[in-house]
Amino acid sequence: MRPIRIPRRAARAMVAATAFVSATVGVTATATGPALAVPPGEKDVTAVLFEWRFDSVAKACTDTLGPAGYGYVQVSPPQEHIQGPQWWTSYQPVSYKIAGRLGDRAAFKAMVDACHAAGVKVVADSVVNHMAAGDGVGTGGSAYTKYGYPGIYSGADMDDCRATISNYRDRTDVQACELVQLADLDTGEEYVRGRIAGYLNDLLSLGVDGFRIDAAKHMPAADLANIKSRLTKPDVYWKQEAIHGAGEAVDPAEYLGNGDVQEFRYARDLKRVFQNENLAYLKNFGEGWGYMPSAKAGVFVDNHDTERVGDTLSYKDGSAYTLAGVFMLAWPYGSPDVHSGYEWTDKDAGPPLGGAVNACYSDGWKCQHAWREISSMVAFRNVARGQGVTNWWDDGADRIAFGRGDKAYVVINHEGAPLTRTFQSALAAGDYCDVQSGRSVTVNGSGQFTATVPAGTALALHVGARTCGPAAPAAGASFAVQATTVPGQNIHVTGDHAALGGWNTGAALKLDPAAYPVWKLDVALPAGTTFAYKYVRKDGAGNVTWESGANRTATVPASGKVTLNDTWRP
Repeated sequence: MRPIRIPRRAARAMVAATAFVSATVGVTATATGPALAVPPGEKDVTAVLFEWRFDSVAKACTDTLGPAGYGYVQVSPPQEHIQGPQWWTSYQPVSYKIAGRLGDRAAFKAMVDACHAAGVKVVADSVVNHMAAGDGVGTGGSAYTKYGYPGIYSGADMDDCRATISNYRDRTDVQACELVQLADLDTGEEYVRGRIAGYLNDLLSLGVDGFRIDAAKHMPAADLANIKSRLTKPDVYWKQEAIHGAGEAVDPAEYLGNGDVQEFRYARDLKRVFQNENLAYLKNFGEGWGYMPSAKAGVFVDNHDTERVGDTLSYKDGSAYTLAGVFMLAWPYGSPDVHSGYEWTDKDAGPPLGGAVNACYSDGWKCQHAWREISSMVAFRNVARGQGVTNWWDDGADRIAFGRGDKAYVVINHEGAPLTRTFQSALAAGDYCDVQSGRSVTVNGSGQFTATVPAGTALALHVGARTCGPAAPAAGASFAVQATTVPGQNIHVTGDHAALGGWNTGAALKLDPAAYPVWKLDVALPAGTTFAYKYVRKDGAGNVTWESGANRTATVPASGKVTLNDTWRP
């Protein structure tokens, strides 16, 4: 029988006060183990494969994440949840069985093993603040009602406040009432703490290396410290979602005693700077802007929530989004998450094909983690680890360049015209490969090199990539077309060859907008092939608009690719 408890709202007020004091003086190592400054190991970049099935994650670890140098992959919540096609169903658990739409226990374990074999550690997104709203049967067959989850929790395990949070300036309201009507667990209870710890320990037994704690702000820091102290690995990597809100009662810094905390101001400010201000302002970006200590901050350009509500940049922002990712990976603040999701027009839309990723850039999967501009910067960051910023340069506007000690150097051109100049680095003399473009760059004995960086692109050199390699490009066509669109529209190419869809707009190939307004795609075609092609614009409703004018034509050379630099014909 469970011990008699004092009324929950009174208990919660005492726990909240304890949490505030703990955050002020620091949670003791005996309670939680030492807080980890950054993900353990030499590789601190996490690929967040949002709503990917576990078997697809396993393949990505083997094929792309491990070779690129990612240290971690973060997977969406694995526990049983409510049924439905929307993405947020994953965040309404009904039990702690691993039985969600993304895969069962065996698939989860196989994914962890495959990722470990590829040198990639696994972070599990963990929903422990609440259970589901409503009644039904979960993805693993468990029947439930709101406040009733057989074999796990009953109404006695929930907070007494059964109202939706309405006042973020009231600590008790934030931490004892219901987040968007979800049944709020009383994490001050010993029984609840034990059940949550049991779930996390189960994941640890399957090889999980860390946890993202969803909705951490809605639980007192002391409650989370207690739960973490019960783990079989109390010093496990721990990254907490605590969204900063000016004037709110709960400060994200309260959670630093438990582990890393996601710094939402970082992503919001990147959007403002890249869209409305000057990149030159980023010279002291990080703690100089009032952020949490770098060693305890989780950072990102966007995540699944912020891209949908417009708080941050997203894939819909073209080259600004891509360059912000380049900057994040080059700049020595925090531990970066690279969000990798899917296209959406409906903010509630769940993953294509139920989370199965048959191929990147198809079926709506964006695969940002695999974009050359992003993936190439992971090795850059690993090589530059521990090096300070050197040789900063800016033009007072949207062109910047800086080094990372004598290990690396990056140039970002966020303006509408090419940038040509001689840059001063601390790199040793010799040849380097610009990992952004694949072109060779020569640094002289004074650390200088001259280069042209096209509009909306970057250049990145590091000591781990001294040569670009002699391999000739595969035969085919490299399409690049400048075309403006509105949200929901994409540019495709089709033509008279089967590889281009045979003039069938339903089979037309979608181009990548990473360098928007330039859309790009490489297509394999036999050497010597002469082909006709045109571009089409498609919207979310399936409407197709052909560009005007005659068919375009090109010929693949006997070796290598034909490069096509076109402009949409209205």
